Amino acid sequence: MTATTNPLPLDWRTEAIVNRREKYYAATQRTFVPYQTPQIFKRGSGQYLWDEHDRRYIDLLAMNVCVSVGHTHPAVTEAVVRQARQLQHSTTMFYHPVPAHYAEELLATMPSGHDWTVHFTNSGAEAIDLALLMARSHTGNIDFLSLRTAYHGATFGAQALTGISAFRHNVPQLAGIKFVAEPNAYRGVHGPEVAPYLDEIELAINLETSGALAGMIIEPVQGYGGIVTMPQGYLSGAFERVRAAGGVCVVDEVQSGFGRTGDHFWAFEGHNVIPDIVVMAKGIGNGFPLGAVVAQKHVSESMSEKFCFHTYGASPVSCAAGRASLQVMLQEGLQENARVVGAALLERLTDLQTQHPAIGDVRGCGLMLAIEMVKNCQTKEPDPETTAAVFEHARDHGLILSKSGPHRSVLRFVPPLCLSLNDVDAITDGLDASFTAVERGN
Repeated sequence: MTATTNPLPLDWRTEAIVNRREKYYAATQRTFVPYQTPQIFKRGSGQYLWDEHDRRYIDLLAMNVCVSVGHTHPAVTEAVVRQARQLQHSTTMFYHPVPAHYAEELLATMPSGHDWTVHFTNSGAEAIDLALLMARSHTGNIDFLSLRTAYHGATFGAQALTGISAFRHNVPQLAGIKFVAEPNAYRGVHGPEVAPYLDEIELAINLETSGALAGMIIEPVQGYGGIVTMPQGYLSGAFERVRAAGGVCVVDEVQSGFGRTGDHFWAFEGHNVIPDIVVMAKGIGNGFPLGAVVAQKHVSESMSEKFCFHTYGASPVSCAAGRASLQVMLQEGLQENARVVGAALLERLTDLQTQHPAIGDVRGCGLMLAIEMVKNCQTKEPDPETTAAVFEHARDHGLILSKSGPHRSVLRFVPPLCLSLNDVDAITDGLDASFTAVERGN
């Protein structure tokens, strides 16, 4: 076979890209765009992106929380290229050292004293589906609890665990899923105290299920739910009640894991709990398709008699990216960087709150932060219109953000973990100018 050295042609004209998307994309992908006008990115480095006109942006979205150690990190690029030149794909039915080494290294980040196993998948949603299947297989029970403002993915199983209506299609959902109120300190239906939310879990078990649970899934910090951090005592209290009903405890670390929250490598570690199953994806591969279900061995072994296979799971190329990303996180101290830079950015965002009345709440930890917009600070009525306007203006100031929350009234800050203290001024200045422009009706 003769290798071709000529790259395939690419048309970078905006009109050409738009036309091809409109003609060939399915509606589910064609309509899911954030801005009023197309946004095209041509290259990236670290925490920065450049468009086709060579304008630079600060990526505060991390390409949907996927780019953890920075765009085109040399170590990740080198690892991927090296593996791709040797072998581009090997299914899990065959043995290969890269996924095996990565499994060992990944599990070394989990709390010691427990027998952990990993099942590699291609994405977070796929991993969520597997976690649900694993919980039901292990317990023999069906009923499952989730939070009303949770987002766990778009696949059929993950969607059933998602409480936000905008992410649920109008089709019959999986049976046995019961939703309970999220303990949101800012706008939770039971106020800021933890006890009423734990009481609701007990009521749901006693009144809305058979009394025998398969499990409960919780994000330690909700991502699409609007960067809602679970308060102290909630995870431990929920775990106690779920286990008493025969269920397993599943933690969704797809967005909050890999040092993003700053104080811990896994967000659940700050709650003095040990999950039965941990779901991870997004930042795991720095943008390469990869997910994982990490489970205690006695749980995962419950599925050993049945076929469960993912064709591209444990791909050597993706696992090479994951392995290199993990090494960079540890060697470059990106968890500590998330803590320090996140604290500085949170302080500056809090200052903005005193200057702009539309900002109802500023919250988060590490490099997982949020600004929530309201029409009135007393009533806390969500303000998606102002959120959308500030979001658009922020792009004009070189800031790429995302809108989240059940009302689309939250600006989410989840940049690559290499974000620098030197970026904080540019971020807050750009946001200040964006809020001011919206307030003036520009």
